[in-house]
Amino acid sequence: MKIIHTSGKRKTAIARATLYPDGEGIIKINNKLLEHFEPEFIRLKLSEPLILAGETAKKVNIKVNVFGGGINSQVEASRLAIAKALAKFDKKLEKTFLEYDRQLLVADVRRKETHKPNRHGKARAKVTKSYR
Repeated sequence: MKIIHTSGKRKTAIARATLYPDGEGIIKINNKLLEHFEPEFIRLKLSEPLILAGETAKKVNIKVNVFGGGINSQVEASRLAIAKALAKFDKKLEKTFLEYDRQLLVADVRRKETHKPNRHGKARAKVTKSYR
């Protein structure tokens, strides 16, 4: 079977996942094992697609390279990339992921609104006007 490359984005974070078939279930994010991630909340969020995949996750190795954005955005981008890779590897998982959480396979396209000129540094705040 071939190596699978996928990517996930969240805000300004970009994660690139590479799935290697015939593995032992080793997951590395930026060359750091998943088991060594702290706090536990981050580890659990990253392992959601692996738990849903069950036995399929134990047959593959996944390496994720993520950069940009904040910690939560990086976690969500990595989670998306891992789920996409697993869904590509085993087509049956796609339905399972979509039923559990659509965010596992579909990227969140929301971005920060750009700052407008003459608005006191805010994106939407209006300039107050006094006529008296």
